[in-house]
Amino acid sequence: MNWQKKGLIYAPSGDLWWAKSYAMLPTAEVLNEEIIRVYFASLDENKFGRIGFVDVDAANPNRILFESSEPILDLGELGTFDDSGVNPSCVLNINGRKFLYYIGWQRCGRVPYMLFAGLAVNNDNEKSFTKHSRIPILDRTPDEPFSRAAPFVFFENGIFKMWYWSCLNWTDEDGWIHYNNVIRYLESKDGISWNGTGDICIAPQSSEDYSIGRPWVIKDSGVYRMWYSIRSSSDETPYRIGYSESTDGLNWQRKDEEAGISTSASGWDSGMVCYPCVVDVKGKRYMFYNGNRHGSTGFGYAVLES
Repeated sequence: MNWQKKGLIYAPSGDLWWAKSYAMLPTAEVLNEEIIRVYFASLDENKFGRIGFVDVDAANPNRILFESSEPILDLGELGTFDDSGVNPSCVLNINGRKFLYYIGWQRCGRVPYMLFAGLAVNNDNEKSFTKHSRIPILDRTPDEPFSRAAPFVFFENGIFKMWYWSCLNWTDEDGWIHYNNVIRYLESKDGISWNGTGDICIAPQSSEDYSIGRPWVIKDSGVYRMWYSIRSSSDETPYRIGYSESTDGLNWQRKDEEAGISTSASGWDSGMVCYPCVVDVKGKRYMFYNGNRHGSTGFGYAVLES
């Protein structure tokens, strides 16, 4: 597998009140054969996060057709799980309704933040979304008391299948406080109620790696393919993109060496590559992703070579 990088697509100019910096977690929705909508999260001057989007040309995603002037999903009420920010995770179209699964985050004292998965719905094909609930769809459980977020949801044979980021614990290493995360799997009948504790699919392997997150799944001829971010304590590769394959969606074979994309020699993605999102359109497979400082330089894309 080899991804040919096509460059930076978008970074906020700083002119919009809600998008002063960052364009994190690009989340693509193929509207039709001509247009791809890419949702992302930006920060305002107080570092609170909201979701907006750009529409890009499906034949040439470097060409931006439209940029949202206002966010399509805002902060939650004071004290709720998403009162500090919302980040997109994936979009699912079900019987004319759009389900936007998102990451709600809340700043904390002893750890930097907590993350939980929320759901927003679009029923009328408008650009904005309405939150399904003031509480997360993935909340704390006795087995997962820390954070549960970054869901990718796949609808297949009447079942909603979710792969998501789960925090096992936080670690304090001489004042460096960081999470330790895995990817888990759950199923749902309606895409809204997700009960129980997910089975662990993928966990860090290297002694330097401490987090696996933001899964994205595509199925080809009976094979599930997952791309994800690997976070490391290494100064050389603090973030990189990994890749695995599975025949059942639960048991995965790690093939990180076949991910086919890494940092550039210079430029906006020379320090890291992370948060991959993969879609097919017009006979091509695109990967949208973030670069340096996990989105402060914006997002770009690559094309899978034949």
